Amino acid sequence: MDYYDLIIVGAGPAGATLAHSLRDSGKRILVIDKKTFPRDKTCAGWVTPAVMASLDIDVSDYAREHTLQPIRRFRIGMMGQPAVENNHGDVVSYGIRRCEFDHYLLSRVTASRELGTPVKSITRKNGNWVVNDTWEAPLIVGAGGHFCPVAKLLGDGPGSHETVVAAKEVEFEMTPEQSEACEARGDTPELWFCKDLKGYAWVFRKGNFLNIGLGREDNHKLTEHLERFVEEMKASGRIPADLPGRFKGHAYLLYDHAERALVDDGVMLIGDSAGLAYTQSGEGIRPAIESALIAAQVIREAEDYSAQSLQTYGETIAQRFGNRAAETENGWHLPEWIKAPLASTLMRSHWFTRKVVTEKWFLHQEVPPLGLTGSAVHF
Repeated sequence: MDYYDLIIVGAGPAGATLAHSLRDSGKRILVIDKKTFPRDKTCAGWVTPAVMASLDIDVSDYAREHTLQPIRRFRIGMMGQPAVENNHGDVVSYGIRRCEFDHYLLSRVTASRELGTPVKSITRKNGNWVVNDTWEAPLIVGAGGHFCPVAKLLGDGPGSHETVVAAKEVEFEMTPEQSEACEARGDTPELWFCKDLKGYAWVFRKGNFLNIGLGREDNHKLTEHLERFVEEMKASGRIPADLPGRFKGHAYLLYDHAERALVDDGVMLIGDSAGLAYTQSGEGIRPAIESALIAAQVIREAEDYSAQSLQTYGETIAQRFGNRAAETENGWHLPEWIKAPLASTLMRSHWFTRKVVTEKWFLHQEVPPLGLTGSAVHF
């Protein structure tokens, strides 16, 4: 049996950030992931300057060897009607490829790693957690996304009664012919809201790579909506007529709909395993990064790994992201006053699509980067 102070299940942005943040803590850490890296990850793939700042990533240095598409504009519309384009002037976000970004974050981790290793069992033994009958630690952190096995330790597990967003997307490198024909521009991601406001689709170009997808809370109609959207985009020339490969699916919880506890004795959940994706946009990278930084601070200061000692983590998450709604109406979590038919009019407004949809819901520009000073987390 190999003993550690902490086992992190999941080597994506949340898990890698937590391990990296604890690199000088003196704790013996093991990171486990069922995939080897670099690996494909279903995700539209953009990060805000706040994320890069929180991760202490030099943008110029990262861009030397990785895809980093500056974003200055957004095209936003409701399906079936013309889009509105807004120019933000400055760079407000960056397009990334998750296979590169996640591998970069993991490459900074100095802790022990077991990649290509599925978690087959998690058992309790003398106050510690034992994974796969091989590794033991008093604290285990779930960072493995929506279906993370650690999340099952804190309840019924994913899919029991929580409202789940399902998404399908494809990302591929365009041929010269496809690239020339594609009217989507790299610095201008496109967001298209479903008419029933239960989801949205996107077209996002990053150099010669193109990402197309659609996410909804009404997943039994997901494929139908996606096919209709793709045909619409092909007909308008926004995307190539000959898309390669299959659309891949993934699922996640939105913050206001998640009901999972975040801590218990010797257990913490971060990122998508905790259901932290932003309610209005579904973005999960920034909440994953920030939850990992908050968790690292709590772990450093905890007297022990009891639920009581770790509860500061849950309190700080609520302070940062707000208290979860007790009841939330189905739909893409828009305020009641935005419901159709008013939504159709608002989505044609430059002010609304820029100030509310883009800057508030998708970029969270009013929220400063998470800061860590000494032993305190400040916002």
